[in-house]
Amino acid sequence: MVPVHIEPFGTFDTAIPRALEAAGAPPVLARQRRVVIKPNLVNASPPPVTFPVEAARALVAAVRGWSRAEVLIAEGVGDAERSTPEIFRIHGYDRLARDLGVDLVDLNEAPLVRLADPACRVFPELWLPRILTESFVISAAVLKAHSLAGVTLSMKNMMGAAPPRFYRRGGYWKKSAFHARMHEAVYELNRYRKPDLALIDGSVGLAGHHLGGPPCDPPVGRVVAGFDPVAVDAAGCGLLGIDWRTIGHVRLAHGVLGRARPLPA
Repeated sequence: MVPVHIEPFGTFDTAIPRALEAAGAPPVLARQRRVVIKPNLVNASPPPVTFPVEAARALVAAVRGWSRAEVLIAEGVGDAERSTPEIFRIHGYDRLARDLGVDLVDLNEAPLVRLADPACRVFPELWLPRILTESFVISAAVLKAHSLAGVTLSMKNMMGAAPPRFYRRGGYWKKSAFHARMHEAVYELNRYRKPDLALIDGSVGLAGHHLGGPPCDPPVGRVVAGFDPVAVDAAGCGLLGIDWRTIGHVRLAHGVLGRARPLPA
């Protein structure tokens, strides 16, 4: 098992299983009973803003190739005007679910569990979907810069788990409680529930803004995978030409939730 693997992109059907296999995922997935894939489907925008449905298909196939676990796809969208089921339909995840027999879960409406950590300053208590505390979670992120968080990668992708009934506090987005102290909030969220396996689709990438702007030119052409979300996100920062030490939530997580490492030569 390696902390992070960066795989050249050809197609999702080849790059995703190769990246996961190189990271040591097959024997770990083989031990699981339920795997939740949490894609970045923040809104209705097409890839590279959101995680491509073709990538999700390849990820489901890879997991099922190594494991008999139940596989679910779960997201809680931040868009204030659309529901999670609408976003699933817009991106074709409803067809994927029918084709592959995968259930879709709306994390914005899922049953919750209350967690507490007195070491956390922003969220000394946190409500999260119970299913994420009872499953093996894969954060399926997209390689993107972010206007508030610097980057939105595997750890920031976990914001989709935050239920709007507790974390929409004014503003447009359903997860607006995270915005005032973004880096601390993302770090603390991951203290409660970091991904068990992190995957970043860097086939294209967005270097300017997470909700739009020109895609990376040339495309980054990489898929990143690993069990250490800090190492994976630091590698994602490197692919965007960003020093991970300038990204507050990655810096806070380093040495606590994992360890950032320099990009391989």
